[in-house]
Amino acid sequence: MNPYQHIQEAAYAANMQLPELGLVLFTFGNVSAADRSQGVFAIKPSGVPYKDLSPDKMVIVDFDGKTVAGSLRPSSDTLTHAVLYKHWEDIGGIVHTHSVYATAWAQSQRDIVNYGTTHADHTTVDIPCAPPMSDEMIRGDYEYQTGFQIINCLQERGLSYKEVEMILVGNHAPFTWGKTPDKAVYNSAVLEMVAKMALLTEQINPNAPRLKDALVNKHYERKHGPNSYYGQ
Repeated sequence: MNPYQHIQEAAYAANMQLPELGLVLFTFGNVSAADRSQGVFAIKPSGVPYKDLSPDKMVIVDFDGKTVAGSLRPSSDTLTHAVLYKHWEDIGGIVHTHSVYATAWAQSQRDIVNYGTTHADHTTVDIPCAPPMSDEMIRGDYEYQTGFQIINCLQERGLSYKEVEMILVGNHAPFTWGKTPDKAVYNSAVLEMVAKMALLTEQINPNAPRLKDALVNKHYERKHGPNSYYGQ
C-alpha cells in the first residue's frame, strides 16, 4: 500500500486546476499537498507539462526539502514550500503561479490596494508585496530564502498567515496557501481576479479611493468569524 497516495492524488488534482483556471502557461507554477501526520508533502515534478502529469508522478518531500519518494526531481520551488510548511503548522496546501495580473503587481513592487468588496470578502488588508530579495539572500540558497522572504514580510507587517493567505514576492510572482490544496488554489484564483480588478480600477480612475472601513469589515465578517452568514 502506498502511504502517500492520498496527497499525491490531492496534489495532482490541484495542479490540474491551474491550467483550467488560466493561472499557468506551459510548466509555470506548482501546487503541493501536505500530510502533517507523516511530515511530508507531495509536489509537482519540475518541468513536466501538465498534460503528462499523473498522481504517481507527484514527488514526496519532507519539511526539510529532502525527497522521500519518487523518481522525478521535484519542483524548483520545493524549498520555498518546505520552509512555509515547517514554520506555518496550520497550512495543508501551497500554490505558486506566474499568473499575469498578480505577477504584474509583483513586478511593480506594489501591494494590491483594497478597492472593493470582492477584495474585502477575502481579506481586510491590502495584499502585501514582499520587498525584492537582498543580494546576500540571492547568493545563498535562493528558493529556501524565498520562504523566509514571505515569512518575514508578514511578520514585519504584523499579519497572520491564517488571515492573509496570499502574497506577492517583489519582482517575482504570487504565492498562496490554505488549510487544503483546494483552498490554496481558490486563493490563487481570487488573487488573480482581485489583481485584475485593481489594475482596471486604477486605469478607470487613477484617484480611486480605498474601500471605506465600514464596508471592508461588513464584507469580511459576512464570510468569516463567529457571526458570518454567507453560504449554507
